Amino acid sequence: MQRSDGPSARLYYGWVVVAVTVVALLLAAGARSAPGVFLLPMERDLGFSRAELSFSASLGLLVFGLAAPLSGRLMDRSGPRRVATAGLVLVALSFYLSTLAQSLLALHLSWGLLSGLGTGLVGSVLGATVANRWFVRRRGLVVGLFGAATSAGQLLFIPLLTGWAQSLGWSGGTRLIGLGALVIAPLVWALLRDHPSQLGLLPDGPGQAGTPVPVNRAPDPHVMRRALRHRDFWLLSLTFFVCGATSNGIIGTHFIAFCSDLGLTAGFAAGMLALMGAFNFIGTLASGYFTDRVDPRLLLGAFYAFRGLSLVILPFLPPGLAFTAFAVLFGLDYIATVPPTTALAADIFGRENVGTVYGWVFCAHQVGAALASWLGGVSRDALGSYSAAFIAAAVLAVAAAVLVLGVTPSARRVAAAR
Repeated sequence: MQRSDGPSARLYYGWVVVAVTVVALLLAAGARSAPGVFLLPMERDLGFSRAELSFSASLGLLVFGLAAPLSGRLMDRSGPRRVATAGLVLVALSFYLSTLAQSLLALHLSWGLLSGLGTGLVGSVLGATVANRWFVRRRGLVVGLFGAATSAGQLLFIPLLTGWAQSLGWSGGTRLIGLGALVIAPLVWALLRDHPSQLGLLPDGPGQAGTPVPVNRAPDPHVMRRALRHRDFWLLSLTFFVCGATSNGIIGTHFIAFCSDLGLTAGFAAGMLALMGAFNFIGTLASGYFTDRVDPRLLLGAFYAFRGLSLVILPFLPPGLAFTAFAVLFGLDYIATVPPTTALAADIFGRENVGTVYGWVFCAHQVGAALASWLGGVSRDALGSYSAAFIAAAVLAVAAAVLVLGVTPSARRVAAAR
């Protein structure tokens, strides 16, 4: 096999794979941002209550999570190329069908179930699988880059979606996202490769000539039996459950509606979400950089504690420019939890199994997101405000900061393996 880091080597094809993956993740992020942006326009146009629409959004988040272990298993067996392409086609189909829905059931099936499946096949474990197959030394950085791509998708799409909702209506904006997925699918099929060995390459890991490269082992078909008996799997899943509840669930779905309740415009709320996306871009790249250098457990503990602080102050901020402080604080670690969580899953259960194991961990993330999305709407309808939901999310984040420190330290894992 050819080395990937020689002084005269051409551009390593892994970076082409990264670029294609980034494009797919951008689209998936935009698609998953749509329910939060379109919540109020859909409420006006379709006549459904906020709780009913929140349930549809939460169904999409839940299926998005349930698709993660399926996606990871399929990627471990058949490769990311086929799975990501199929997911993009499903996104296009589901978004088009949702604009034709005339009943709440039809909306749940298209806007919820089918869109969750499509975006789950693309946006759940694709980045983790690609990073761990193509990179070793720069793995954390690449995972951070994929997280930043998700942030950039938010940064790019939320203002676009808000504008489309005002000019084209939610249905017109939804069709445009579906069209984008249909355009990107052939690009992914043409350029994405499942593994560097298909091109006679090694993972881009060695820092200098002679440095050994990890052997490409076949995925362990029984890895989940081992994972289910492992305390670290449950700690990662539980803390990632909290991550989903406190990010995509309560903020991703309800922040624009929360701002509307306070008399702020949709444009202002979209601007705050875009600001979160900008700082999340910075925070996630930094997280990837430090994941390669710092104990991932300590990073996660800091991220969850920081998130709890930002959430607990939100209900007490005066409406308006003071929300900028929240957007900056919350944005810095919105997706920054992904690189250290992925690294821990790969280190504990093996890089060759990361698609399957991280898929189930990510499933827990989306179960938390789905519950928070639904219960956030229920809480608001019952209490007339989102304050209780935000404070509850803050408590969960602080609890996660404590729990994640219980994951086995890497030095102890190495010693136990000897």
